[in-house]
Amino acid sequence: MATVVVETNKPGLKKDVTSLRGTLEWLDSEGDLLKTDVEVDPDLEITGIQKHLDGGPAVLFNRVKSKPHARAVTNLLADLSVIDKMFGWQGPKDRTRKLAYALTHPISPIEIPQSEASCQQEVITDDLDVNKYITAIRHTALEPELTIGSGISCVVGPYFTGGSHIGYNRMNFRWGNVGTFQASPGSHMWQIITEHYKDEKPIPLTMCFGVPPACTMIAGGGFDYVILPKGCDEIGVAGAIQGSPIHLVKARTVDAWAIAESEYVLEGYLYPRDKRFETAEAEESGKQGKHFFHPEWAGYMGKAYKAPTLHVTAVTMRRRESRPLIYLLGVHMADDNNIDTSVREAAIFELCDRLQPGIIQDVNIPYCMTDWGGCIIQVKKRNKIEEGWQRNFLAAILSCSQGMRLAIAVSEDVDIYSMDDIIWCLTTRVNPHTDILNPLPGGIGQTFQPAERMTAGEKDWTASNTRFEGGMGIDATVPYGYEQDFHRPVYPVDRVDPLKFFPASDVERAKQRMRGWVEVLARTGR
Repeated sequence: MATVVVETNKPGLKKDVTSLRGTLEWLDSEGDLLKTDVEVDPDLEITGIQKHLDGGPAVLFNRVKSKPHARAVTNLLADLSVIDKMFGWQGPKDRTRKLAYALTHPISPIEIPQSEASCQQEVITDDLDVNKYITAIRHTALEPELTIGSGISCVVGPYFTGGSHIGYNRMNFRWGNVGTFQASPGSHMWQIITEHYKDEKPIPLTMCFGVPPACTMIAGGGFDYVILPKGCDEIGVAGAIQGSPIHLVKARTVDAWAIAESEYVLEGYLYPRDKRFETAEAEESGKQGKHFFHPEWAGYMGKAYKAPTLHVTAVTMRRRESRPLIYLLGVHMADDNNIDTSVREAAIFELCDRLQPGIIQDVNIPYCMTDWGGCIIQVKKRNKIEEGWQRNFLAAILSCSQGMRLAIAVSEDVDIYSMDDIIWCLTTRVNPHTDILNPLPGGIGQTFQPAERMTAGEKDWTASNTRFEGGMGIDATVPYGYEQDFHRPVYPVDRVDPLKFFPASDVERAKQRMRGWVEVLARTGR
């Protein structure tokens, strides 16, 4: 019978989130880590376990099939309360505001010598079959191949206009040291590739794995480029999130930088014009956007395309005897969603607050709005002149967040973390003739959304062949001056104590039956 390892926690361990392994040790001491010595197969088992425990604690696999040197972790950021504890935030509203502050107050990274960089304890340049070292996974039985989606591209300096970029890019190393490198149209890496597409020389960069959690948070944010434009310091923002500078180290074989606390690093050159199919199935058919790749953030299966290629010149890692960690996450799970949305919520808050300070109160991107697909903003109109700003905010959000399909504005009496409250608000406060906006018909969207792919018709489902319907903004706010007409009931939950009438055990037993909207309404008295 398989045995799960349960170890005694280490109470009082000092929190250290400046590296992945330090974070895991602290999570273990807090009771927020599940560990097992049962060998896990990267083919379906890792994501299968993650889906079973979606939204739960981090999971550490101490043995990975065919990777005797590796340990694997998933679900690291699946629980928002653990993220808040990790970075000292006091709940969702505090998280959004402090992340927004970090976006504009980066702490510059620090260069350390190569001799001190943990990620370069081993440097391999002669045996460069990437899949031998980096764990690839298969998310579902629908996709034909194991792929690598956990690498974070790192570009520092001239190629990013003097700033620093970190972001996720999916890869598939079908040719030993050469793998496809997918960059979403419009993303930072897309911007870099577009600028240097016709250069004679390839683009030097590193792909970092097992980075500090703050770097993971920033790498997941995307399409918030008005707030984090090309040339910004994303690594510096990660430093601001963790409260100390991220360490960088010069790569060994290319003119690039790596995150020094990484567990693994791929060094190499990106060839924008050397485009190859992401899977053998797609290559055989010669069709882009038709065959399955791993799932994507929109909640649908991804599709395989032709993509630029990364030619790896070195694999560096922590010493194998230290069992380097690989952070593997399934897409369209709470882990991925929290990574992708937390920084975006802060960027949307910052965008609105720059347009007109003081009106925006909070931002939420619920799981069902699928990462980059939508958002809910909460506003407070302080006077009649501020009526209408919520619509400016909605138009700006939809314009600045490529491919967003739905943005909703609500008033301060609505719980933006309760989808029941949101649906009630849409049902009772929206005039379909005047409150639904469509500001961007014919603009640029995302090929990750099937509704947009279908606009390509019989052509390949690529960004150049699809058309965006423009997204939808919904103004579900109370018109200024009509607050009494939209006044919600206020039941006396603050005046009547159930414990006056029933034992605590009976009250607790009764409350266990409460599910959904009734919990929100009982808490607020509405």
